[in-house]
Amino acid sequence: MSGAATASSNAQDRAIPEFKQIMGHPAPLWMLFMTEFWERFAFYGIRWALVLYVVAQFFNGDPSGQSSANLIYGSYLALVYAGAVFGGYVADRVIGYQRSILVGASFMALGLFAITIPDPEVFKLGLATIIVGNGMFKPNISAMVGKLYSVSDTRRDSGFTIFYMGINTGAFIAPILTQVLAQHVFNTGDTPAYKIVFFASGIGMLLSLVWFYIGRRQLKGIGAATGELENRMRVVYVAIGSLVVIPVVYFLLKLGAEKLQAVLSVLFIILAIMLIVEGVREGKVARDKTIAMMIIFFFNVMFWCFFEQAGSSFTFLANNIVNRDFGGWVFPTAWFQSVNSIAIITLAPIVAYVWVLLGRRNANPSIPRKFGLGLAFNGLAFGLLVYALSYLVSADNKIPFWTLFAVYFIQSVGELCLSPIGLSMVTKLAPVRLVGLGMGGWFLSTGIGNNLSGIFASMVSGEHGMSTASALQGYTFGFYSLLGAGILLFLIAPLIQKLMHGVK
Repeated sequence: MSGAATASSNAQDRAIPEFKQIMGHPAPLWMLFMTEFWERFAFYGIRWALVLYVVAQFFNGDPSGQSSANLIYGSYLALVYAGAVFGGYVADRVIGYQRSILVGASFMALGLFAITIPDPEVFKLGLATIIVGNGMFKPNISAMVGKLYSVSDTRRDSGFTIFYMGINTGAFIAPILTQVLAQHVFNTGDTPAYKIVFFASGIGMLLSLVWFYIGRRQLKGIGAATGELENRMRVVYVAIGSLVVIPVVYFLLKLGAEKLQAVLSVLFIILAIMLIVEGVREGKVARDKTIAMMIIFFFNVMFWCFFEQAGSSFTFLANNIVNRDFGGWVFPTAWFQSVNSIAIITLAPIVAYVWVLLGRRNANPSIPRKFGLGLAFNGLAFGLLVYALSYLVSADNKIPFWTLFAVYFIQSVGELCLSPIGLSMVTKLAPVRLVGLGMGGWFLSTGIGNNLSGIFASMVSGEHGMSTASALQGYTFGFYSLLGAGILLFLIAPLIQKLMHGVK
């Protein structure tokens, strides 16, 4: 068994071109870094505004609209990540990775410009277009990072962590810049000019498209279409198919989060069967690795269900319950979305170095244990909120500013233990012929968690909008759920590691 694995690894090593090295990593990593930077700028540029926009535009500012806004947001995020399943398949089997990224970026830009139109149906149609485009973009650019390194390359995890910094650099700048543009440059009084937020994000997506189109020459053929995939008509067929799929995604958005959850669950079961069947075909080791990956996907669902409150219930918490007044200057709600990114940018090099340092001492935690740490830190963040809502509420029903700031920071530590490691894990554990589909499975599990996050956030807000009581009840549930999942994962980590056959 080990001989087969070594031969496969050696074959992959030979398939990787010689790249110029920049800061110890292949030069194309930095091109992909900037492509992802602009795409994340676009994605996070609208993230802070979506639920606030829905309440302001379609519910005339009534707090009772918070529940619906949370559900729409959760469903949107869920479908963004679920679309990665099909995007991975399109890249693997139809048009290749590079073309999938270019087609996806084009549709995302189109959707971002569409949601500038203040109509509820056009808004959902625009979200559907973003979803379709993101499905072809997101899993494939992440898979491209994995293709720059051999499976045995010890720089692989740190390469993904650097790439993750590109994600968070764009995510840091986007909320600050779009909020300033919407509320100060194009001033409309107390209500931000949400159209400007969406338009600026659309410009960012166009920059991502152009950057990758020009920079893909650096890849030396990695991710390019080969054989029958080179047929340019296939790109036309994919574009036409995407236009047909947009109304389907629009229908799923209108379906409602509860029914969508059933659809996503069925989709995940089908994907799991496809991956396991392929793993069985490749042999016992590949089968076991695929099963291990599926178990970790379950805990990934748990993590994102509660982590993704950032764009939904945490936004309403910041807007209504957190004291943001600093002697007459009010900290913008939008800027809380940048705290996570500040933490990632600050801590990512430290965490990456810690993994390398522990690896040199043969003490690097296993992938399951890293996931367990991610769940534990996420739970600790919710524990802080429970404490603040229990003991630090002021006479005007506000909790201190520092508590929510700290929550985002603590969650970010958990994210660094889990998310970049998860991206790298899929490229190591997925069946060789279906790495793109495996990456799609990672994003689908994230999507299922995100849809559950919308349902959970809707419960936290209740029928009449968020209150300190409803927030305390909901976040207490989150704390105990994450704590229980983290403990369980630590207990079964040796079993999962055995199924991984030495992958670290």
